[in-house]
Amino acid sequence: MKNDIFNSRRTFLGSLALGAAASGLSLLTNPLNAATSFNAKTLNEADEWFKGIKGKHRIVYDGSTPHDGFPIIWNWAFYMTNNGTGTPDEDMTAMTVLRHSALPLALEDRLWKKYPLGKVFDVKDYTKEHALRNPFYEPQDGDFPLPGIDGIKRMQERGAMFCACDLATKVYSNAVATEMGLDPTEVYNDWVSGVLPGIQLVPSGVWALGRAQENGCGYIFAGE
Repeated sequence: MKNDIFNSRRTFLGSLALGAAASGLSLLTNPLNAATSFNAKTLNEADEWFKGIKGKHRIVYDGSTPHDGFPIIWNWAFYMTNNGTGTPDEDMTAMTVLRHSALPLALEDRLWKKYPLGKVFDVKDYTKEHALRNPFYEPQDGDFPLPGIDGIKRMQERGAMFCACDLATKVYSNAVATEMGLDPTEVYNDWVSGVLPGIQLVPSGVWALGRAQENGCGYIFAGE
């Protein structure tokens, strides 16, 4: 394995940009592949998923970077403060779109350990070391900057919605596969199989942000 690409998120992203052509990422050289690979059945499932948005108060958070878990924190804060001003969970929806380098927040622990995602994306947990698990799905004390914040799993139980960018899944899985000497298609399929329960895979994060706003959600940026 080429360890230098895992030194920092900036190094990783820079290496990805410089090495995309050489690594044979046909996705980047022919973006049409990204659109056509999301088949009609899966696209229909993604469109149907947006019908789950409910209530008077609707918001979508643009989670483009891990940002210490803030794409999840702002989702929780929306519910907490709306509850505090008289709105029950049943009358609101907060959606978080996990795209670009926030993609690993949508992936299960198995993948974090297998492909050192904490090191690749510079995400640390309560140990203050690069995470070997998804610290924001079922957080432990110290995973979030403040105590008492619900993770993805609990927020889903309350009606919050989370989706993951398929385009980012392709790009990052291909780059990681190339650096680890693995088959890019196998790694991509592995990442798709490891999307957390209840998180919807969508063609791209920006596609989902558009659909959410078409369904009455206000937009808030939740990256860095």
